[in-house]
Amino acid sequence: MTRAEIRQIVVDALGNIAPETDPGAIPETADVREALDIDSMDVLNFIIALHERLKVEIPEIDYPKLLTVAGATGYLAAKLGA
Repeated sequence: MTRAEIRQIVVDALGNIAPETDPGAIPETADVREALDIDSMDVLNFIIALHERLKVEIPEIDYPKLLTVAGATGYLAAKLGA
């Protein structure tokens, strides 16, 4: 799986959490909580969606690494060996 494919999965997962927004327009380094106006439960649902879609274990200590599109993409790419 390529980084571009992983990024698209991240953006799609964010789109499912905040369907009234355009997650593709979020700056790569913007905090998704602020950019999409989502709360901690939405963030947890986002992380669960990534886990289910990619079958990657994401320990709670790593959750802060997933709070930007770039961070989530890089973290997941490293986990998947992309």
